[in-house]
Amino acid sequence: MVNEKTLESTEVLMEEVIKGIQEKKGLSITCLNLASINSTVCDYFVVCHGTSNTHVSAIAESVEETVSKQTGMKPRRREGFSNAEWILLDYLDVVVHVFQQEIREHYRLEDLWADASVVNIEQE
Repeated sequence: MVNEKTLESTEVLMEEVIKGIQEKKGLSITCLNLASINSTVCDYFVVCHGTSNTHVSAIAESVEETVSKQTGMKPRRREGFSNAEWILLDYLDVVVHVFQQEIREHYRLEDLWADASVVNIEQE
């Protein structure tokens, strides 16, 4: 049985992650629900991309700031800031991937998790 409090806090986290991405005009925001897939490391992936390493860094920093301000949460792990081609923010239940477009197209992370349900977020 799923703990409703955990589910609610995960949904709030997802909303704040998406707000942080949108604040800096992150592109092609996609949410993959991995909760129903066995042997996954988290419940959700949120994937987006930026147009440069500066844009990718700004998006990731905005996510961290928005999530921290609204929930008090900090990522357990954060990687990729040195070259900002692919930044990962690990919030345990939700893992955020911010790519440069070419790197996203190369790794095609969404295709690796084809069994996951996918929600594409409309740009504001």
